[in-house]
Amino acid sequence: MKLTAFWRWWAAGTTSGLGSAIGTVALPLTALTVLDASAFEMGLLTAAGYLAYLVISLPAGVIVQRLPLRGVQVGADLVRAVAVLSLPLAWWAGVLSLAQLLAVALVVSVANVLFAVANQTFLPEIVPAEQLQARNSLTSGTHAVTELGGPSLGGFAVQLLGAAPTLLCDAVSYLISAVLLRTLPARRNPAPAARTSMLAQIREGWHFVTRHPVMAPGMWAATAVNLVNGAFHALFAFYLIRELHASPGLVGLLLAADGLGSLIGAAVTTRFTDRFGTARGLIIAGFAGVGGALLIPAGGPVAFAAGNLIFAGSVVVLSVTTRTYRMIASPPELLSRVIATVRFVSWGAIPVGGLAAGALATQLGARATLFVFGAVTLLAPLIWVLSPMRTLRDLPMVEPAEAAAER
Repeated sequence: MKLTAFWRWWAAGTTSGLGSAIGTVALPLTALTVLDASAFEMGLLTAAGYLAYLVISLPAGVIVQRLPLRGVQVGADLVRAVAVLSLPLAWWAGVLSLAQLLAVALVVSVANVLFAVANQTFLPEIVPAEQLQARNSLTSGTHAVTELGGPSLGGFAVQLLGAAPTLLCDAVSYLISAVLLRTLPARRNPAPAARTSMLAQIREGWHFVTRHPVMAPGMWAATAVNLVNGAFHALFAFYLIRELHASPGLVGLLLAADGLGSLIGAAVTTRFTDRFGTARGLIIAGFAGVGGALLIPAGGPVAFAAGNLIFAGSVVVLSVTTRTYRMIASPPELLSRVIATVRFVSWGAIPVGGLAAGALATQLGARATLFVFGAVTLLAPLIWVLSPMRTLRDLPMVEPAEAAAER
């Protein structure tokens, strides 16, 4: 039953992930080629796509704990499908605008937050603890494959069909995901009968994470990386088209290097952390990511692809290692709030990075701005180096009481 449920869960995520990967190319190209968006407007679009992580991530942890996990996931898929579908319909009607792109990005952002928290909370209910690292690696590897194939497919689809019509693929993928998720079992462990206020529950999750000797530095390191990711998301398509003069098809291929790097990272994470240790591995991968981020704007398309590959691979090692640790070390009744807290802080940095990069690029240009944010990635390994984890080989399994005592 667990295996069957996992593979249905996996199939749903893979389908919507592929559609989203196509959409990550089609949406910015719609803004650039249909609406002639500026660098700052591209920053706004990226910020809108992640703004909900700042606004509703913390309450999302409580909402997910109180509502049926399956219902939250299915509902989020349906909302995303309707929102994305409105874009090609508006384009066909001749009324598509930047305001609508921003509105759709905001709606999808809200649905993404609820879906992601519910989706990660659901996984430990259908997978035994000893299999979580392997399943998380598989999930990251699958995501990498969709990130590898999706942008390439998206780029060529845009060349053949146009940017706006290609967004139909994203909408359909959400509908298929909703159908698959509807077959999953209901929450096995019911939410607690006694409820405290939402604010008190949010505070409990926040205190657990921020006072934890491992999860706290992990969250701040991820925040630094995601600040850079926000800048990269905002500027990559703009940089490739406006400064490297790449075609939509080549843009898709170059962005797919992210997927290849993620695939390699997912494939080697377990062996890498077995060899070097989970704590040391986070520091090594962090410094590798700095090199990759600085290589991205250092030359032409080859440097961009190589840097993107290295940076993406390092991020996956960081993500899989810390995500698995949170799932194992968090009390089950706190898991959704732990996930929500980490996403609020770390993913909340993405729109900040996008807006800052868009504004800075209007003054310095896209290439110089990418160098600036590439240097910011140095913060991630430094956070681990300055934490107690620098003296350890592996991340320790610290009980909540011990974590509070250490603070």
